[in-house]
Amino acid sequence: MAQRALYLAAYDVVCDSRRRRVLQVVRQYASGGQKSAFECWLSATEVREMLLALDGELDEIEDRFGLLPLDPRRRVVAMGCARPPSNPDFLYFG
Repeated sequence: MAQRALYLAAYDVVCDSRRRRVLQVVRQYASGGQKSAFECWLSATEVREMLLALDGELDEIEDRFGLLPLDPRRRVVAMGCARPPSNPDFLYFG
């Protein structure tokens, strides 16, 4: 199995219909998150697949998308009812 790393996927999409399509793509890879920020455990191949799927959905002038690798040496702080991200044994691409 390919080694996965933890990423934070976050976006700000202006148009409602584009935002729904971006959410559908990101949720395919997410293990947790809310609204427009999601934790994603991704292999290098999955990073490329996600970015390729999002390429046709985002408006380069109006929208923003960031995929930030998180440092595995740092402890994740979760507050409120949030749970720290955990690497699932499998991902379901529906």
